[in-house]
Amino acid sequence: MATRGATAERLMDVAEQLFAEHGYEGTTLRAVVGIAEVNLSAVKYHHQSKDGLLRAVVARAMAPVNAERDRRLAELESRDEPPTVDAVVRAFVEPGLRIAHMHGDRGPTVARLLGGVVFEPGARVRRLVAEETSAIADRCVTALCRAMPTVSPAAMLLGYTAMAGLLAQHQAGISAELHRRDDLVGGEPAHAWEQNLIRFIVAGFTGGLQ
Repeated sequence: MATRGATAERLMDVAEQLFAEHGYEGTTLRAVVGIAEVNLSAVKYHHQSKDGLLRAVVARAMAPVNAERDRRLAELESRDEPPTVDAVVRAFVEPGLRIAHMHGDRGPTVARLLGGVVFEPGARVRRLVAEETSAIADRCVTALCRAMPTVSPAAMLLGYTAMAGLLAQHQAGISAELHRRDDLVGGEPAHAWEQNLIRFIVAGFTGGLQ
C-alpha cells in the first residue's frame, strides 16, 4: 500500500504531466485520479482541490529555480555598488533556462508546464502561479531600479513582465519550434540563441525605458 507521502507525490507527478500536455483548464481531476489509480477523496485529503494540486505542482517545480534566483539576487544585494542590468537579468533568466536540467527526467515536462500555465486563459490560474514568483519578482524589480535609478518603478515592472513572458514562451516550447526553423534562425546553436535572448532583454531595459 502506498504511503500518504507517496500518494501525494504520485498525484503531483500525474497532474504535472497532464497540465503540461493539456493545460490546467484542459485537465480534469477524474483524469488525474484515473491515471494515478486513486480516488477523488485522495486529492481532497492531500491537496484540498484542483487549485491546491496546481499550487503544489508549481511550488515543487519552481523550488530549485527560485532557490538559484534567490542566491544570485542575494549576492547582488550584498554588494555596495548597484548591480548592472545584465547581472539582474541573468540572475532571473539563466536559472529559468536551466530549469529542465534541474529536474532530471521530468525536466522537459516541468519546463512545458511552467511556460504553459503563464498563457492559460483563466486569470485565476495565472494568479496562482504568480504567487510562487511574487517575492522574486519584487526583488528583481527593486534590483533593476537600483541598476537604473532614473527609470520609474512602473516602467521597471513593465520590463520585468515582458522578461518573464519571453522566458515563459521559451519554456513552453514556442521558441524551440522557431529554433528548429533554419530559415528563421540559421541553425543557431541553442547556447548562442539563449545568449541572444538575454541580450535582447537587456537591450529592452536599457534602450528606452523611462
